[in-house]
Amino acid sequence: MPDLVRALGLVADGMAALERELRRANKIQIRSLFVAQLDRAIDDPSLAQALSTLEGLSEGKRRQMIFANKQYSLLLLAYETGGLDRADLLGALKVLSKNPVFAEYWTRTSEQRGKLPPDSFEARTGRAVDVIMDERLDDLEDWWVVGPEAGATS
Repeated sequence: MPDLVRALGLVADGMAALERELRRANKIQIRSLFVAQLDRAIDDPSLAQALSTLEGLSEGKRRQMIFANKQYSLLLLAYETGGLDRADLLGALKVLSKNPVFAEYWTRTSEQRGKLPPDSFEARTGRAVDVIMDERLDDLEDWWVVGPEAGATS
C-alpha cells in the first residue's frame, strides 16, 4: 500500500508539472499571436490606428509606440518563460529606459498600467520600471556634473 500511495503521489506531481508546462506553452502561443498582431500594425498604418489606444500621434510616432510596446512585451515574455532571470530583466529594462522613444511610450501609457490588477506580474513589473524611469531622470539631471565633486555630499 505505501508503494501505491508513493506511486500515486509521483503521478500527481507529474500531472501538476505537465499542467504548468501546458500553461507556459499556451502563454507563449498567446504572446506570439500578440507579437504577430503588433508586427502587422507596425507594417500597416490602418491597423496601427485600430490597435493603438494613444491619441494625437502621427503615423510614424504611432508605429514607434507600438514597437516600444512590442520590445517591452518581449522582455516580459522572456522573463516569464525563463529566458531571463529577474536581474537580467531589470538590466534590460534599464537599458531600454535610456531610449527616448521608450521613455515617451512609458509616459503615454501610464494610465493603462494604472488599470492593471495591482498584484499582477505586469503591474509589479510596471512599478519596477517606474522606479527605473525615476532613476533615469535623476541621472539626466546630474549629467552635467563633472570632476571630483560629482556625487560628493556636503
